[in-house]
Amino acid sequence: MPRNRFERMMFALMTVLVTVHAYVFYSLYVVNGGTFTAMTGEAHVLDAVRAMGGVSVLGRMVPIWAVVLIEFVLAYTLEVTVGSPCSFKLVCRVFDPRETHPVLFETAIICATVGIMCPAMSFLAAILYYPYQYMEFSVVTLLANWVKLVCFNFPFAFFSQLFFIQPLFLTCFKAVFRRNEAPQTAQAEA
Repeated sequence: MPRNRFERMMFALMTVLVTVHAYVFYSLYVVNGGTFTAMTGEAHVLDAVRAMGGVSVLGRMVPIWAVVLIEFVLAYTLEVTVGSPCSFKLVCRVFDPRETHPVLFETAIICATVGIMCPAMSFLAAILYYPYQYMEFSVVTLLANWVKLVCFNFPFAFFSQLFFIQPLFLTCFKAVFRRNEAPQTAQAEA
């Protein structure tokens, strides 16, 4: 696990980089793919996105790379400022990090992070991808879109983070930031 601010920032950068790509393409294909292909008559989602001129963000069509960039900046900022600090504090209220098995503690942090980040990012997505071009702004429609996005995104976020993304990057992180764990263990036993 990351131990200082630099390591936390690097770990967040690694995980958010992969996570944002996964969620953008999950959203394009699973959540909106049928709508996009039906609207354009194209057989494939990427062809439909090209035919539409991109993806609607705040009522303007932007290319997929811009969507990924926007979501990356928002997700990374939210993860570093809110997601990681709050999830760690929440887990520390339930578990003592010194007495809890590291796997259980890390799993609890992953679950807490998903519980914070998924609704937050879904709310930002509901604002960004609100159907501005088809209707006037309505708080009720915004909230309905947010709840719909949370329902779609939460299972994907939970299982992908818990079983794929976090374990993969914890392993990569441990390889990149190798530490001599033996002295700390010896100090803890003394």
